[in-house]
Amino acid sequence: MEEARIPGYLKNKGILITGSTGFLGKILVEKILRVQPDVKRIYLPVRAPDAESAKKRVETEVIGKELFGLLRETHGKGFQSFVDEKVVPLAGDIIHENFGVEGAQLAQMTQEINVIVNGAATTNFYERYDVALDVNVMGVKHMCQLASQCPNLEVILHVSTAYVVGERQGVIQELPFKHGETLREDDAELRLDVDAELRLARDYQRQLAGDDAEQKNERKAMKELGLARAREFGWPNTYVFTKALGEMTLAQELAGGGVPVAIVRPSIITSIQKDPLPGWIEGTRTIDAILIGYAKQNLSCFLADLDLTMDVIPGDMVVNAMMAAVAAHASPPAGQRRPAPAHPTVYHATSSLRNPAPYAVLYRTGIRYFSAHPRVGADGRPVRARSVHFFATVAGFTAYMVVRYRLPLELLGLLNLLLCGLLSRLCDELRRKYAFVMRLVDLYGPFALFRGVFDDANVEKLRLAMAPADRAAFNFDPKTVDWDDYFYRIHIPGVMKYVLK
Repeated sequence: MEEARIPGYLKNKGILITGSTGFLGKILVEKILRVQPDVKRIYLPVRAPDAESAKKRVETEVIGKELFGLLRETHGKGFQSFVDEKVVPLAGDIIHENFGVEGAQLAQMTQEINVIVNGAATTNFYERYDVALDVNVMGVKHMCQLASQCPNLEVILHVSTAYVVGERQGVIQELPFKHGETLREDDAELRLDVDAELRLARDYQRQLAGDDAEQKNERKAMKELGLARAREFGWPNTYVFTKALGEMTLAQELAGGGVPVAIVRPSIITSIQKDPLPGWIEGTRTIDAILIGYAKQNLSCFLADLDLTMDVIPGDMVVNAMMAAVAAHASPPAGQRRPAPAHPTVYHATSSLRNPAPYAVLYRTGIRYFSAHPRVGADGRPVRARSVHFFATVAGFTAYMVVRYRLPLELLGLLNLLLCGLLSRLCDELRRKYAFVMRLVDLYGPFALFRGVFDDANVEKLRLAMAPADRAAFNFDPKTVDWDDYFYRIHIPGVMKYVLK
């Protein structure tokens, strides 16, 4: 078998990884350290007031996780000294120039960096517009500015999301955005100006800060601004809109720079399938809300079409694709550099084309799992699995919510008037809960009912160009996954163990 090339490429390399405290970031750090212990250094900027706090945060939120158990076992007593030699925590933040790193540390880092992986992001669908722009757009700009100071930089990899395409249907190709492009097919003249959006958010925030009456509502107002701007240009929420702006910023800032740039767009990222810890997961994905609600027996209905494809991809497969892209695109150092492509190469780390998994797979494996492994109720008795009603349209779900909850709530309001406000607190709480659920439907509806299929021709081309040993050690072929087996034996137990503790 031909020798693996990816570990060989990583040998003696300096790598900067943003977003290392996130789910993908942890998997990436662990895999690099495990497959190539001779990596030179891995720089991890994290939000912290000083170097000591940064070190503690990396130790607690990254290296200290169960994910690193295999690596810890491999190195035994030498694990901590190995980590101290290879991992460099930085007190920094991508919202600042040079990530807030200064002086001698900045000089050493920029000389040593050969690879930049930008995985930092705010993934909140309903984020404040200023915060989302700071992280998902200005963070990209600052990364590009830092990259221009790295004479030995060989490749940049940016992690985006497949859903930057909004609500497009049909087969979606792996294409970068044109600068100023929008998703409003009904208005071909409409153009998007990234700098204008940054100015708008700053000006609106200043306006709110100067108005005493509005200061209390600043957080909500900035969230609503983000949603309004996203929908003005055809995106369903602030997260995917600002990630699209980030991609445009990346392409513009690095145009003609000579360093190859790859963008990996994963779909819904699920738990690790294979190594180093099958089932390991952090955070709650959209599909996991179904599992958790079902496990707690407080989910009677959900917005999802069981016949539609839920495009999912295990976290370790995404990281494997990222590492393959880095090794494939890396150029020789300055002085020997070949011309970089005019545009970033986009990779869809997705499954909907090659191995589609309908939502029905999640539902049937969930029923099967909870029937075989029932949760124990407060009374110590097993909780019997029950069926869930799924609505295939937002209109159907909304009508159900009106009849089932809104109308009784209105009647409760009338009763409250007759009782001179005795039930006011209960009414207010129920109204808030109802409004919250409807807001979630508004935000996640396009996501849950997505009808596009992601083409992955670039990813398949990348996979086929790999050495056979790399294909085995860095597998990201979705066709190798049996979804029923994966959800029943790996993902659902993982969610129960690591998320619903």
